[in-house]
Parts: sequence; C-alpha cells; structure tokens
Amino acid sequence: MMSKIEKEKIIVVFMIKYYCKINHHQEITCENCKELIAYAQEKLQMCPFGDKKNSCSKCKVHCYSIEKREEIRKVMRYVGPRMIYLMPLEYMNHLFNKE
Repeated sequence: MMSKIEKEKIIVVFMIKYYCKINHHQEITCENCKELIAYAQEKLQMCPFGDKKNSCSKCKVHCYSIEKREEIRKVMRYVGPRMIYLMPLEYMNHLFNKE
C-alpha cells in the first residue's frame, strides 16, 4: 500500500506536468517546472507530519519558500478545478479528505 506522501508526490508531479504542457506549451516538462517538481517532492519527503499531514494549504508549518509557494499556488489554481476530469478518484478523495 502506498503512503499518503507517495500519493501526494504522484499527484503534484501530474499537476505540474499538466500545467507546463498547457501553459508553457511544452510536450517535455520545462526546466522551471522540473525544478518545481524536485522542490515539491523534497518538501513532501521532509514533511514533519508524514502520513498524518493535511493538505499543505491547511498546514500551520509552511515548508515552501515564498517564491515556490506562489509558483505551486499558480499550478494548483489552474489544475485543481480540472482534477475532477483528469484524476477523478484522487479528486474525490481530496475533496472529502478520505485519505
């Protein structure tokens, strides 16, 4: 069984790659987005709450730098509403906080 952190890593990679493809018009993820993926995965891996974590937006501990936080917000704002079509099961689990 996959940990909550591992599932979140998969989702954040998907979201950033999708955002890059649509907004940066790239078939291959651009360098800036690759850096954001690496940064997000590193921060998820180091999360002090582990599998008991909430979504990062609800967290009282902000691991991301201000610059990276704004970059990931931009991705989330764009891709988040589309997740119901792109990854419906993951979207419903996130919406109802079941995982």
